[in-house]
Amino acid sequence: MKVNVVGKNVTVTQGISDKIHKKLDVLNKYFIISDEDTANVLIRTYPHKQKIEVTIPTKFAILRAEVMDDDLYNAVDKVIDKLEDQIRRQKTRLTRKNKDSLAEAFLEDDEIYGSDDDVVVKTKSIEPVEMSLDDAIMKMELLGHDFFIYTDDETQKIAVVYKRYDGGYGLIETE
Repeated sequence: MKVNVVGKNVTVTQGISDKIHKKLDVLNKYFIISDEDTANVLIRTYPHKQKIEVTIPTKFAILRAEVMDDDLYNAVDKVIDKLEDQIRRQKTRLTRKNKDSLAEAFLEDDEIYGSDDDVVVKTKSIEPVEMSLDDAIMKMELLGHDFFIYTDDETQKIAVVYKRYDGGYGLIETE
């Protein structure tokens, strides 16, 4: 993993940078973070506190944590602990949800209707990424969404995977 350290109101010394690199290397043991991912670290100083923010955008999810402490080195330790807890929670949630085989989890498609009172409050454009069904479900779970739009790697067509109310998954494929 690449690390980008930036300081606001503080000079990032070699010692601080080395400590951050060493601590973030511990996160490489998790499958969620790859060598191509970049960790953005922002260090800020206030009159009585030090604040560190770490953001790691991965292909599965965006990991983010921030900590304020009197000592910067303690803040680095605490922010790494927070990130490890996030990753552990995500992995545990994924393993619990995917215990049944995916083939058994898919049931008949249900049609979903919205009411006339619904108002669009946000518009978002996406470019569907090519991936397998298992990867799409994992990314949906990591993001905490109810559905995920992707390009199926087998059919090369846009598909939507969604969580069903009964606990299974649904798949909508385009023709």
